Amino acid sequence: MSNTDNTIVHIDGISKSFGKTVALQKLDMKINAGEFVTFLGPSGCGKSTTLRILGGFERPDGGRVLLSGKDVTHLPPNKRKVNMVFQDYALFPHMTVMRNVSFGLELKRMTKDQIAARVDELLSFLELDAFRDRFPDQLSGGQRQRVALARALAPDPELLLLDEPLGALDARLRAQVQVELKDIQRRTGKTFFFVTHDQDEALTMSDRIVVMNQGRVEQDGTPEDLYLRPKSRFVAEFIGDTNLISGEVKHAKDGKVDIDWFGMNVQGRSFDYTPRTGELVTAALRLEKVGFYDKKPETGNAVQGKIVNRVFKGSRTAVDVRVGDVNTAILKAYVDGDVPDDVWLGWDSANMAVLQD
Repeated sequence: MSNTDNTIVHIDGISKSFGKTVALQKLDMKINAGEFVTFLGPSGCGKSTTLRILGGFERPDGGRVLLSGKDVTHLPPNKRKVNMVFQDYALFPHMTVMRNVSFGLELKRMTKDQIAARVDELLSFLELDAFRDRFPDQLSGGQRQRVALARALAPDPELLLLDEPLGALDARLRAQVQVELKDIQRRTGKTFFFVTHDQDEALTMSDRIVVMNQGRVEQDGTPEDLYLRPKSRFVAEFIGDTNLISGEVKHAKDGKVDIDWFGMNVQGRSFDYTPRTGELVTAALRLEKVGFYDKKPETGNAVQGKIVNRVFKGSRTAVDVRVGDVNTAILKAYVDGDVPDDVWLGWDSANMAVLQD
């Protein structure tokens, strides 16, 4: 099979079970060259199994893995142009930074001059030149991360697999390394396949996020798509904080959906499908998309409410607002500064995504 487009990875109907546990259910997707793709989901959803199958560490029960058009399903890891960065980095503790990076090149029987040139290039590129003679236990967590990346990039793989590589870092360092990692991926132009259960990591670094749930793809799209236009309740709740507004469809046309929510008419948007009149639906509304007003706003949706709970979160305050006359009609929102208890709330219908399931 020839590779006639920009596809570098084709996961073609991959299935995998461990005993009676189904890890992957006929997974089918393509990854383009130079993409930073993140598989996101809870433990046991199939994301790490997919990574291990791509790396050759697991064999699928069915389906194929194509790399640059070549079927590599049954090839061992060392026969694929794929490399992996593990969560614990797996650096050799008895080797210097330079030796850790050169080790894989020595196994490929490259000449000393070729190895030296490649190691110098990577250590300079990743700003590790000053640490070339240090051992892993003499490095910070962020520096060890970069050494692991240098070692994985050294053989010039077509695909780099990253298995929760930031999990061992503290919150501040993790935020810093997220930016560095995306920058490295952009500058190298390499295809990164990143696995995490951390939604913030996925949103920060990815060109594309694949949300996994029980061995199948729940939704595949850009970070903006998944955050602002989730298709399912699972995606809406898994990525970020959101309000879930449920009610009966009163009217739906051209993507605009009027919903009866506790006797109040609110309007959302549907994507890729049109619900039927009378159907019970749920829509997702992000907390930061709700605005506060002292009188009825001119926004697509406007409801009057009373703040019944406030939680200070540093840069902003999270509030619960009871709207209408029903105690269970609660909207959650973020507010900057101080607002009175009795308020008007407003939001645009484009910011309220009607979910398909």
